[in-house]
Amino acid sequence: MHFRDSLNYISKLRWPKIVNVIRVLQSFYSSKRTKSPLHKAWPVSISIEPTTACNLGCPECPSGLRAFTRDTGNLKIENFKRWIDELSVHLTYINFYFQGEPFIHPQFLDLVKYASEKKIYTSTSTNAHFLNERNAKRTVESGLDRLIISIDGTTQEVYEQYRVNGKLEKVLEGTKNIMRAKRELKSRTPHVIFQFLVVKPNEHQIEDVKKLAKEVGVDEVRFKTAQVYNFENGNDLIPDNNKFSRYRKNADGTYAVKNALDNHCWRLWSSCVITWDGLVVPCCFDKDAQHQLGDLKTHSFKEIWNNDAYLSFRSSLLKARSEIDICANCSEGTKVWA
Repeated sequence: MHFRDSLNYISKLRWPKIVNVIRVLQSFYSSKRTKSPLHKAWPVSISIEPTTACNLGCPECPSGLRAFTRDTGNLKIENFKRWIDELSVHLTYINFYFQGEPFIHPQFLDLVKYASEKKIYTSTSTNAHFLNERNAKRTVESGLDRLIISIDGTTQEVYEQYRVNGKLEKVLEGTKNIMRAKRELKSRTPHVIFQFLVVKPNEHQIEDVKKLAKEVGVDEVRFKTAQVYNFENGNDLIPDNNKFSRYRKNADGTYAVKNALDNHCWRLWSSCVITWDGLVVPCCFDKDAQHQLGDLKTHSFKEIWNNDAYLSFRSSLLKARSEIDICANCSEGTKVWA
């Protein structure tokens, strides 16, 4: 986080949240040491999926490919409020993103506002195609703390190679609308980030996107390594610049994930993902919700967080993380910031 963004996050912390963070840390390091999936705290952060719908067709995204095997739909606001009411005392951070484009949800900014009023730091990721002047103003008014805008090219020709069906001019227009709304409303939030997913077709524009970010006035630029599904024998999306790749090339010409996949993972103790229909899954790498650890339609979060399924998953991770399918392509430890 940048300094001002960090201060904003800290300003929302209350004593129960701070105590919970300490207990999560204690539980995590105790579990690493003892190889026992002990947990005596609530999650620090969660990701919530507003919708599975998306206007783009990105080639490595289940939403963009329309390739889900699970049900698709929009989060019901009454369900969201019930979940947040249970979690809000201890929760510090909500990322309104899993699959889909959040701004397609007709009540998305109402969801954000509800969480913001509970003093929870809120974030989302968007392709910015729906940030017209009205939505930009409503976004600032909602109290959203962080807005990540995906901009994977500085020319239309390059941008559309990954953001299929997208229009770079819409991204820039939406970004300018947000920056203008912040000025007009005299608001320091949201903290606006240009996120550049580095792939082979766009890696030559890394310096260009930094210049573009300054011109538009966003707060930060971040570079993200790309996950590709079929990487073992190479992939046209893997960049030549090793710094921006999740994968290393072996002597025999095959590729492997850089991450060592140690038998622990902070995410399984600190956070989780909740799908639009209330399924609780381990993390954002379980895009098709294959590892369902509970269902909030039938159980409270407290009942799910340390149930048999969760304990079993954490135990498996502590013993042999590399054997868990969603961990095999994990990028933890390979992120690159600007």
